[in-house]
Amino acid sequence: MAQATASPITLTINGEPHTLTVDHRTTLLDVLRERLDLTGTKKGCDQGQCGACTVLVDGRRIVACLQLAVATEGRAVTTIEGLAEGDELHPVQQAFLDLDGFQCGYCTPGQICSALAVLDEHAAGWPSAATDDVRPEAGPPALTPEEIRERMSGNLCRCGAYVPIVQAVAKAAGQAAETTEESAA
Repeated sequence: MAQATASPITLTINGEPHTLTVDHRTTLLDVLRERLDLTGTKKGCDQGQCGACTVLVDGRRIVACLQLAVATEGRAVTTIEGLAEGDELHPVQQAFLDLDGFQCGYCTPGQICSALAVLDEHAAGWPSAATDDVRPEAGPPALTPEEIRERMSGNLCRCGAYVPIVQAVAKAAGQAAETTEESAA
């Protein structure tokens, strides 16, 4: 008896369910781009090294070129297309736009998805390799340019727009902190 090489799955992408039959070897990236026409997520190296295909799965960043689509069933996938609320950009998207955190724009969707995860990881108190004091009682480290660069290091920009990318993440972090303070007041 031959083994099945494809299965019907339901993926929740940007809050919408999509049911399709996929070959077990198909990556999430290929499903997003080729089957669902969500081309904001880019195919860069196709080896998990450049970060151009970064998306959020259950709020955590992954490189979609290494994630099998069948392994994503039952999980919430957020792509760059799912961040804006209608015509209003997500604050991270707006920060990238305001500070020219891109040049050619090819890596920008992955950079933005990664930046969202960076802000969540930082807010949760997760240390990075650049964090001086990793003791839990020390609390989250300051989100310095060095800390941002380390946390964003899995995303490459071939144009070298790293300075405005770091500035955009810092700006978005400041806005998130202001919103949190306003909510607490």
